[in-house]
Amino acid sequence: MFKLLIFGGTTEGRLAAEFCEKSGVSCKVCVATDYGASLLPRQIKVHIGRLDREQMARFMRNGDFTHILDATHPYAKEATENIRAACESVNLPYYRFIRDRAELSGDVVDSLDEAIDLMNKLDGNILCTLGSKNMSEMARVSGYRERVWLRVLPADDVLEKARNIGFGEGHVILGQGPFSVEQNNEHIRLCNAKILLTKESGSAGGYPEKVQAAKNSGIRLITLARPDENGMTLDEVKKFIERNGSE
Repeated sequence: MFKLLIFGGTTEGRLAAEFCEKSGVSCKVCVATDYGASLLPRQIKVHIGRLDREQMARFMRNGDFTHILDATHPYAKEATENIRAACESVNLPYYRFIRDRAELSGDVVDSLDEAIDLMNKLDGNILCTLGSKNMSEMARVSGYRERVWLRVLPADDVLEKARNIGFGEGHVILGQGPFSVEQNNEHIRLCNAKILLTKESGSAGGYPEKVQAAKNSGIRLITLARPDENGMTLDEVKKFIERNGSE
C-alpha cells in the first residue's frame, strides 16, 4: 500500500498534501514549525518539530512509509541533504518537489557573502527579506544596527534572537508572507530602504511582488540566486501520487 511521507512547511508541501487528501491517498507531513503546520488542512496528519538525520531515518522506519517526498524550501540545503541521506539509510525512494522558478531581476548574486560584500560598498538602508535563519549574517553589514531592517516570521523567540545580535525591535518587521506589492511598498517606506535584499523564492514566495515593489520605489534589488537542483513540478507530483496511489 502506498504511504507517503512529505517533508514540507512550504506552499509545495501544502499542495502535495491537499492533493493526497483529495485523491484518498494516505500521507503524513513533517514540518519544523507551528507556522508550517498552519498551512495545512486540518484533516492532514502532521508531525511538528525539527528532526536531524538520524531522527528522520527513525521516523521513516517507524511510520511504515513507502515513499518520501521532499517539499522543503528551495534554500533549505541542509534539510534536503539530511532527508536524502535518511532515505538511503532506510532504503526508501526519495523524490524532490521543486518550486517553479521566476525570472531574476536586479543584482543577482550566488551567495550571501557576495551580497554582503556588495551591500558594504553601497549606501542607504536595507530591507532584508531572507528570514530569521540569516539574521546573524546580516550583522556583517557595515553599520547594520542603523541600516538593516529584518522582515521575519513572528516566531516566539525571534525578537530575542534579533536583540542578542544587536537589532532593536524597531528594526524587525514581523509578518507572514507572501506579501503583496502594496505591503512590500509599505515596508520599504517604513525603513526608508534604498536596497531590498531577497531570495529567488518564486511566485509561491512572493518574489514577483518584491521585484515590482523595488521598481515602484526606485530602489536597488539584490537577489540571492537559488541553487540548481532536479526534481518534479507540481503536475509531475500529482501524476506520481495518482500513479502510486492507485496501485
